[in-house]
Amino acid sequence: VLSTHHHDDHCKPEKVKQAAGDKTVILAPPECGKKLGLPVKSLKPGEKATFGDITVEAVEAYNYKRFRSPGNPFHPRGIGVGYLVRAEGKTVYHAGDTDFIEEMKKLKGVDLALVPSGGTYTMDAPEAAEATAAIGPKQAVPMHIWDKDPAEYKRLVEATSKTKVTIMKPGD
Repeated sequence: VLSTHHHDDHCKPEKVKQAAGDKTVILAPPECGKKLGLPVKSLKPGEKATFGDITVEAVEAYNYKRFRSPGNPFHPRGIGVGYLVRAEGKTVYHAGDTDFIEEMKKLKGVDLALVPSGGTYTMDAPEAAEATAAIGPKQAVPMHIWDKDPAEYKRLVEATSKTKVTIMKPGD
């Protein structure tokens, strides 16, 4: 189980406990681990964990322009993470809740990117499309959309890159 940060929509104790079995490994930042009350392995950006042929690497995820109040970002640097998951020659990038940050420009070889595009707490559709172009994945899925229409993100990404966008529906 991967959790990017301690907010309820990413780290809900009853949901994690429901999904976790005896051999489940939970990767989560320390604040989420405290909230869960379960053993977790915490990775800082740049750190990796390997499980058989699967490697999970934590990467930066933070806001620098979206704030709860002046100087108080929704997702401060150092609190949450994104993840690169590598298995069977493929790489999946889960951006976490973040703005388009410089660190994204260094990501290479991403096959599938899960990119927040709902605005307010994360990138909006134009910013997420710009981030997606910088990452250059083969495929992308918009997430953390809330009540926004993901079609704008899809249109912007597919008009400016070779990335194919899949819009998921609840339950997919």
